Parts: sequence; structure tokens; C-alpha cells
Amino acid sequence: MLARQRHEAILELIQREGSVRVSELVRHLGVSDATIRHDLEVLSGNGLLAKVYGGATRLHADEPGFAANARKSRREKDAIGARAARFIEPGAAVAVSAGTTTWAAARHLIAVPGLTVVTNSIPVAQVFHRAAGPNQTVILTGGVRTPSDALVGSVAVQAIIKLHFDVVLMGVHGMTERTGFTTPNLLEAETNRAMVAAGRRLIVLADHSKWGAIGISTIAHLRDADVLISDAGLEAGAREALQAEVGDLIIVSSG
Repeated sequence: MLARQRHEAILELIQREGSVRVSELVRHLGVSDATIRHDLEVLSGNGLLAKVYGGATRLHADEPGFAANARKSRREKDAIGARAARFIEPGAAVAVSAGTTTWAAARHLIAVPGLTVVTNSIPVAQVFHRAAGPNQTVILTGGVRTPSDALVGSVAVQAIIKLHFDVVLMGVHGMTERTGFTTPNLLEAETNRAMVAAGRRLIVLADHSKWGAIGISTIAHLRDADVLISDAGLEAGAREALQAEVGDLIIVSSG
């Protein structure tokens, strides 16, 4: 088993169980104690888990769960999602990344006929499963599940890289002039970068609270966004900085 495969297996087990012991991983993966300890060192150094005596635990601090994030800025996210849906033409192939703002957009996308939607978000897929629009096809990538209910890693990337999207709708953890669009999860960044590379047009959905926040890994530069949709709470300095970089900055009202 390659190191990357071991790392994904370790992360999947920790996300499912919450914690794991070195001895369990040795039995599960069939490698030495020293190999597992080195894998945990690497994953801990990348900010993907927390090492503890005799094993490792799930890391929550920098990546709140989906439910916690969904409660924040609900009206703003819904307004952003509604505006994003207006860019999507009937019959388009659309990639939808994980996130609560893209989840809000999905609730509006179900009204657009003939879409082919590819997503690595379990909640986004559930929206379409419950109320799919006319002639819509929805593809959920596989992968390792994160606390934010994203499916990430090599399985997700392999599902994406051979596809071609008219539009990518992407949510982000943070954005700044220096770091661009970021996420606190390295594997999620890799998966989102694959989506960006496969799309003809990138639309970023980010409420005002994302400005100034920085995740550990950059997904894309600000200039890579053809459109960025945010809300009226975005401060004047941020608007000026974004207007100089993104293709089109759209500010929506949630009133």
C-alpha cells in the first residue's frame, strides 16, 4: 500500500471513529508500528489530525462541522446562492464544491432543467436526491469524508479530472489578497483545485465573513475567479481589493 493510500485510509477511519490507536492501524493496514507513527507525524504536520499518546484523534478546531457553519449568515448565503443559480443555463454541466453557501445554491439549482451536477458534497447531493429538477443527473464523487461533509482525496480527484464543466460553483473557507481562496483541509484543497482545472468558468460564493480568513492551503488565486458573489456586509476595502483581481464582483442584498 502506497503512503497516500495509507494516509487516506487513516483519515477515513479517524473521521468515522473519532480516534484510533497505533496498534489498530498496524493491524488494519498490515504495516509496521514505525510506519504508522511516521504516517501520523506527516498527517499531524499537515494539520489533518491531532496526535495523542498511542494514536491520533479527529481535528475539529480549524474546520467546523457542516451543521455549525450552516447556522451562520443564513440569509446572506441564500441570497448568494440564488444569484449564483442565475448564471447556470439549462443543460449545463456544473461542478458544485462542498460548503454551506454552495448548499444554499443547490436549493435554487433544482429549478434549472437538464443539469448534470458533479459534487463532492454529501449535503448538496442530498438536496438533489430529495427534489431533483427535470432531467437532472447528479454525480457524487467518492472519497474521504471531512467534518464539513466533503468527500476528498485521490478517489474524489480521480472522479473529477477526466470531466469537463461549463461552470464550477466553489465555496471557500477564507480569502485574502496574499493567500487567495483557501481551506483548512489539504485534501479538500486538492479536490477543489481539480474542479477548478476542469471548469471553463469559476464562480466563487463567499459571504463577507470569509474576507481576511486564511486556511492552511490555497485553492486558487483571486484572479482565477471569473465571478465572485458576496453580500452587502463586505467592507469597502475588501470590495476594492477584490474588484482589482476577480473578473466580476457581485454584491447581493439579503434584505
